[in-house]
Amino acid sequence: MFVSLVIPALNEEESIGSVLAAIPQDAVDEIIVVDGGSTDNTAAIAQAAGARVICEPRRGYGRACAIGTAAASGDIVLFLDGDGADDPSQIPDLLAPILSGEADLVLGSRLAGEMAPDAMPWHQRFGNRLAARMIHWLYGLPLTDLSPFRAVKRESLLGLRMKDMTHGWPTEMIVKAARNDWRIVEVPVRYRPRLGGTSKIGGTVRGTVLATYHILRTILGYAGGKRERDG
Repeated sequence: MFVSLVIPALNEEESIGSVLAAIPQDAVDEIIVVDGGSTDNTAAIAQAAGARVICEPRRGYGRACAIGTAAASGDIVLFLDGDGADDPSQIPDLLAPILSGEADLVLGSRLAGEMAPDAMPWHQRFGNRLAARMIHWLYGLPLTDLSPFRAVKRESLLGLRMKDMTHGWPTEMIVKAARNDWRIVEVPVRYRPRLGGTSKIGGTVRGTVLATYHILRTILGYAGGKRERDG
């Protein structure tokens, strides 16, 4: 199966080169970096490293993921942040359950894996656990984390008709997949401090509040009503 890797990036010039260099070349067939309006050299570094770069001036984490998905050619799409916190060498671990026919969506769980000290602020860790428990309560899906490091069948993902263009996009994928009875598997992954300074989300009060709002709104918003079946 053809595998596409989508990396949403915003001002990640200190990390994007290292992330791209660590990707197992025999695990993916194409690498797409969606630059969401960076004001540094992120796009140039990614292009020099051999990635296909799509420049999207409109901000939005979900928008970058959606644009990358639409541009991808793969049967499977992987999502990996460009900050260096996740370990690209574990890409084969995320692909394995899909390639073996055991899963439709694979989530890399940071909280179930090896987390380096100070890799995730306490409030971000608490928020992830709370959101995961809410998804379990409302959708019957036991989770440990809402990690953006994941693999999914592209056609199935397109069938979900994703709408959220913010940091609620990864959560929307999970809850819609759960509503459609997808086989969802978690794989423990290593997580380390991001490269290039403070996180744009967990490292600021504004980023944390906005991300929390979008995630909780998404979890609650899809908890009732009619299912959105693929196609």
